[in-house]
Amino acid sequence: MREDALNIFRASLDAADPSACIRRNLALTGRTLRVGEVCYDLADFSRTIVVGAGKASVPMARAVEAILGDHLTGGVITTKYGHSGPLGRIEVNEAGHPLPDQKSVEGTERMIRWLEEADERTLVLCLLSGGGSALMASPAEGITLEEKQQTTQLLLECGARIDEINALRKHLSRVKGGRLCEMAYPARVVSLILSDVVGDRLDVIASGPTSPDSTTFACCLEVVRRYGLYHRMPENVIQYLESGATGLVEETPKQGDRAFDRCQNLIIGSNRIAVKGAREKALSLGYNTLILSSQIEGEAREVAKVHAALAKEIRCSGNPVPPPACLISGGEPTVTIHGRGKGGRNQEFVLSAAIEIEGIGDVVIFSAGTDGTDGPTDAAGAVADGDTIRRSTELGLSPSKCLEENDSYNLFEPLEDLVITGPTGTNVMDIQLVLVR
Repeated sequence: MREDALNIFRASLDAADPSACIRRNLALTGRTLRVGEVCYDLADFSRTIVVGAGKASVPMARAVEAILGDHLTGGVITTKYGHSGPLGRIEVNEAGHPLPDQKSVEGTERMIRWLEEADERTLVLCLLSGGGSALMASPAEGITLEEKQQTTQLLLECGARIDEINALRKHLSRVKGGRLCEMAYPARVVSLILSDVVGDRLDVIASGPTSPDSTTFACCLEVVRRYGLYHRMPENVIQYLESGATGLVEETPKQGDRAFDRCQNLIIGSNRIAVKGAREKALSLGYNTLILSSQIEGEAREVAKVHAALAKEIRCSGNPVPPPACLISGGEPTVTIHGRGKGGRNQEFVLSAAIEIEGIGDVVIFSAGTDGTDGPTDAAGAVADGDTIRRSTELGLSPSKCLEENDSYNLFEPLEDLVITGPTGTNVMDIQLVLVR
């Protein structure tokens, strides 16, 4: 079942392959470029450029280069360290994630120069995927990179939802929250988006650089107070947000802004596509298969308890699907950091579930990030069964203490139960699997 779980996960990655997603939604016939259901005559444009950021931006850009060929002028994208690869006319910049670094700023400045030269006869293809919020960094006037880093770190540790984190990222940026579209105007902007956000919200994915922003400075201050960060964030950041809330700093562009009249946003891939790919593989392996949801959120250790309870129910009653059973879910749980351990949301999910299914045979729990990364580790996630807790205690490990200290990595590593894939080239949140023989 462990091998089956890994093969089902790999099928989900294949379904969400960025190159395939681009090819399904972008096609060139003669000089007519079809983007989804919209067609553009390239004779109307003197230049076609590519900008963007994300962990999947390189394979996306490679597919765009193959389709456009000599019609492509050039451009620049930014991806995470280790996720790069050779391209032709498009420059690749590597930078930090989940915290932006100086390379994030340098790559974004080069992107801005491309946009500043754009005019009404320029077609801008913007490639966005998960990780774009950190990789595309240009601090708002008066905010330093270090202050953005401190702010982001606090938000990541407090358990805030991604839409709450990105609300602040948008308001502390020159390019996010629709400002990229504003900067490119009057160019025509086509944004091709690989979603890593529950609900596929355009204004949240990569902090919505080409989408009208639904949040405000006042929303940002509410998030700061909700998580008790008012006196922990850099004073300069708080002052900037308060200035915005009182109208002294211009708001991000909203619905109805003229910049969006010349912008097409198209989601080309999502967790839903990955989940469907997983289901097809599970069915082919002979499992009675049920998709629970592609919109899983909440504290990872609590969400895991629900999945473990479903595994127990299948063993006892054959509900909600009889064995051999495969339950599939997707989404992006969060972790509130309480300890000083090493791990990620997927590893913490699996550890919490392993504690719940201790001693139960014929059950496997699996969770992994589709980008191949889980927290600040080299693992994508982990896998466990009813024997995991016994094996760990025999090695002198304390599963409950590891969970308390957010130290799941150091439990699964000696068990050789980490899922390590390396960079996958895609990024559509996480996949969770429950297998019952």
